[in-house]
Amino acid sequence: MLGNLTGVHLLIILGIVVLLFGATKLPALAKGLGQSLNIFRSEIQADDSKKKTTAPDSPTADPVLPSNE
Repeated sequence: MLGNLTGVHLLIILGIVVLLFGATKLPALAKGLGQSLNIFRSEIQADDSKKKTTAPDSPTADPVLPSNE
């Protein structure tokens, strides 16, 4: 789908983005996006390390009930 985009298309998209948001707000948007990605990555790494440190639960054996024979 995006394989047909050329440099000209990307320049047009960039121009539209600048017109919509203004050149002064783009750095703030990029900074916010970067901070969001860093938070997301750190949460993923914390979740992965949490999974590695916790041992999987061992299966419990069914209790043997005495028979009344």
